[in-house]
Order: sequence, then structure tokens, then C-alpha cells
Amino acid sequence: MTITVFLASLLGAMAIGLPIAFALLISGVALMLLMDLFDSQILAQNLINGADNYSLLAVPFFILAGELMNSGGLSNKIIDIAKALMGHVRGGLGYVTVIAAILLGSLSGSAIADTAALSALLLPMMRNAGYNENRSAGLIAASGIIAPVLPPSIGFIIFGVAAGVSITKLFVAGIVPGLWLGLSLFVTWWYLTRRDNIKPEPRQSMQQVIAALMRGIWALGLPVIIVGGLKFGIFTPTEAGVVAAVYAGLVSALVYRNLTWSELVRAFRSAAKTTSVVMFLVAASMVAAWLITVADLPGEVVKLLEPFLDNKILLMFMMMALVFAVGTAMDFVPTVLILTPVLMPVVKAAGIDPVYFGVLFIMNNAIGLITPPVGTVLNVVCGVGKVPMDGVIKGVMPFLLAQTIAMFLMVLFPALVMVPAAWFK
Repeated sequence: MTITVFLASLLGAMAIGLPIAFALLISGVALMLLMDLFDSQILAQNLINGADNYSLLAVPFFILAGELMNSGGLSNKIIDIAKALMGHVRGGLGYVTVIAAILLGSLSGSAIADTAALSALLLPMMRNAGYNENRSAGLIAASGIIAPVLPPSIGFIIFGVAAGVSITKLFVAGIVPGLWLGLSLFVTWWYLTRRDNIKPEPRQSMQQVIAALMRGIWALGLPVIIVGGLKFGIFTPTEAGVVAAVYAGLVSALVYRNLTWSELVRAFRSAAKTTSVVMFLVAASMVAAWLITVADLPGEVVKLLEPFLDNKILLMFMMMALVFAVGTAMDFVPTVLILTPVLMPVVKAAGIDPVYFGVLFIMNNAIGLITPPVGTVLNVVCGVGKVPMDGVIKGVMPFLLAQTIAMFLMVLFPALVMVPAAWFK
């Protein structure tokens, strides 16, 4: 009964067009009324406590770092490096897209920001070079979702807070899986373009490659500082967000000299708007999470999945299939916030490593960003790249399939995630 009331109130509120945060609050109130626990003070207290978390301070700082990175020209330098390395091979701009996405993802941790930058800078180049527009737009969309799996991932921060899992461990465990996603795109792009007769760009000389690397060395320094600082315990993930924002601002203003006062104000304003949306979602989800716990919804889910608890791989397949299905209809952050308190008791009951689950959970939700009909990243490519939605959906399908296969291979072979994570740790 409680599961029915929760889902009916949540989906009903969403169906009439209410924002996800308000839908979460309504579902929480519905559960309170069902259990005869309604108290406006409890509602307000949990709403405030939901956002009152030190680890969540990393979110606005990493969002600000991404805004400063795009405003200050760090994105351009990253793409120049990728072009110098791979622009001359057959289908070179596709490989440039994937490499640039990996490098940008290690700077911002935001799929939306990275996809917007790639769409604005690379899609016109690919269009002018004669690449298939739909396929190029699909590759850019699929490349953009690498960012939430690589540190500094905002998704890992939100999941870590909601699940009580070490954000630092999630960061280091996400490095190799993020690269696996990039590799799946490399292979798929090679297969799709192996018969194309598009003339590649001229090979750049070693001097030009070195010059591109030297121009971008300051941009490349940010992921090294963040990962190195976390690995050696120099700072926490929250402090890493401050370091990233300050570093991006100083490099943009003093080294590349692209950050004007007006751009700085715009970056702060945009970061504040994005942060307010994310934090209100987090706060509202904590109200629902508290009531989910009180109503023992996780216990009911554990009972439903009890036949699979003895087979961790099969259980992971079942949970990942559920998350994938939900991701087609719901955006990234709400899915993470709603499903985390429901699935984590199942994970603990089955003895699955929470870090391993967290990496695949966030990867699955990232893939949801390119699954129609919601597909937020697809909308970004359409808006920035001026490509029809049906064209982007058609173009992204091969890459979506490749990344989904890569994710389920990690379910089948957990060592693909855990062995590299142990090494980084």
C-alpha cells in the first residue's frame, strides 16, 4: 500500500506538470497522511536538514568551476590539444570529440556544461568537414555523459551524501569506468566511419603538438591537482571544489586573460541558478527519503528482491534494469535522489560493495541523460547545435547501445571497476 501511495502521488504530481522538487514534497505529505504523521514542523525541519550538509558545499563550487572554465577559454584549449593529437586520422574529429569530452569531464563533472561546450565548438567543425550531422550530434551527446562518471562528478557528491558513502572513494573508483565509456565510443565511431571518405585534417607537426600541449598545460593541470589531492589526502572533496573554482578563475583571468568582469558576473549568476535548483531538489528528496525510511519502503523492496539476494550479479542486473527504465522518464538528479534510499538497503542486504554499486548507479543515470523521451543532454545538443530532435535520437542510438553494453559488462565483471579502484586507493 505504501509503495502504491508513494508512486501514485509522485507520478501524479509530475503528470500535472509540477516540478520534481514539489512532486517529492507532495509524495512525502501523502505518506505522512497515510501513516497519520502529518506535522508541518517535521516537514520543514527535514527540508532544512536536507540541504544542511557540509559535503554538499562541493556542488556550488564545482558548478562554478565549470562555468569559469567555459567562460575563460579552458574548453577551447582542451579541444585544441585533442585536435593536435587525433585530428589527422580517418574520422579524426569524432575521436577529438571523445578525448575532449574526457578531458572536459575531468574539469567540470557536469554533463550539461560539457555537452554545451562540445556542441558549440565541435559540431560546426564536423558539419563543415562533411561528417553526417545526426551521427556527429549523437556522438557529442554520448560523449557529454562521460562527465558524471569521472571525478569531480556532481552525481557522486549527491549520491555519496544520500547513501552515506565516501565521496573520495567514489571519485577514484569512477576514473577507469569513465574511460571505459570513452573506449566504447571510440570503437563504435571507428565502426560507423570506417567506410567514410571524408578527408581528415592535415597532420600537425611535433612542434605544433607540443605548442598545443603547452597552451593547454594550465587547463590539464586541474584534473591532476584534484585527483592527486584526493589520492594523497591533501584535501577533501568539498575542499577540492573550492580549489577547482579558484584555480579555474585564476587561470582564466591571469593566464589565458579571457575572463572579463561581465563574464565573471555571468558565471556566478549561472552557477547560483543551477545550484539553487540542485539544492532544492536535494532538500526535498531528503523529506521523501525520511518518510520512505519511516514507512519501511526499503524493507518492502528487499522482500520483493529477496529471491535474488544470493546472486549478486543477477541482483545487480535487476537493479540496473530498473534504474535504466526509470532514467528514460526522469532526469538525472531526481532519479538519484529517489532511488538511492530505496535501493541502498538492498545493496547492503546482498553484501554488494556500496562504492561499486554507486559507480554503476551513477553511470546508469548518466546514460539516462541520452535516452528518449526525456534525455536532457539530447535537448542541449538540439538547442546549441541547431539539430532536430529526431535526428539526434537517430544518431545517438549506436552510441547509447555501446555504452549500455559497457555498463552491463561491468555488472558481469565487477573487477573492471574494483581492481582499478583498489589501485588508485
